[in-house]
Amino acid sequence: MSFANKIVVVTGAGRGIDFAVASLYAARGAHVVVAEQNRESGEAAVSAITAAGGTAVFHPVDVSVPAEIEALMRMVSSRWNRLDILVNNAGISQWASPYELSVEEWDRILNTNLRSVFLCSREAAKLMRQSGGGAIINIASTRAHMSEPHSEAYAASKGGILALTHALAVSLGPDNIRVNAISPGWIETGDYYALRPEDHHQHPAGRVGKPEDIARACLFLTDEGNDFVTGAELVIDGGMTRKMIYVP
Repeated sequence: MSFANKIVVVTGAGRGIDFAVASLYAARGAHVVVAEQNRESGEAAVSAITAAGGTAVFHPVDVSVPAEIEALMRMVSSRWNRLDILVNNAGISQWASPYELSVEEWDRILNTNLRSVFLCSREAAKLMRQSGGGAIINIASTRAHMSEPHSEAYAASKGGILALTHALAVSLGPDNIRVNAISPGWIETGDYYALRPEDHHQHPAGRVGKPEDIARACLFLTDEGNDFVTGAELVIDGGMTRKMIYVP
């Protein structure tokens, strides 16, 4: 799949899954905007992408601030006058007992993880419809379907992303804008070789996921040849959410 000269914005692209997504689009010929709050990691990501022969620019943005999202899209419009692909990946997490989670903490997580997806998508869609359409990928999580204790705000934000995805797909479809979601499971962004055999063996696929697994899925969902796929959720978790677990 070639993405030559496509304009791609990836939020939170300074590290982990986000960086892998940005890097793969650039490797396939796209012009990538690394939209990242942390300047150091954002500029490092751009340096790594360009050193590998890709094209990327850094733009600082805190996606919890609506004005900064609008500024990001104005920059894209000014520089290229179009946007082909948006990957909403920026997010934060915090584990806290529901008895102790403050309203401020709840709002910070929901505004960063969920409200930003709506605002980024809305502003991106304004550009996309001017040039005939585009594709949006929202990164959710298998935690939209299953949980550990004390993850209420994070789970709510990811579940909200799934509902928002199919709503946007219906609303933006007439403008030839496709909207899909990816729900990663365990994607190791640290030292993959430090994982234990049992970490891998608990997955039906036989291994823990890698950021590149999610990046390849983004390419699939945004490829123009897959224009019949919209409003969908692609779960990429090595089969873990389909595995029944019993206590021995």
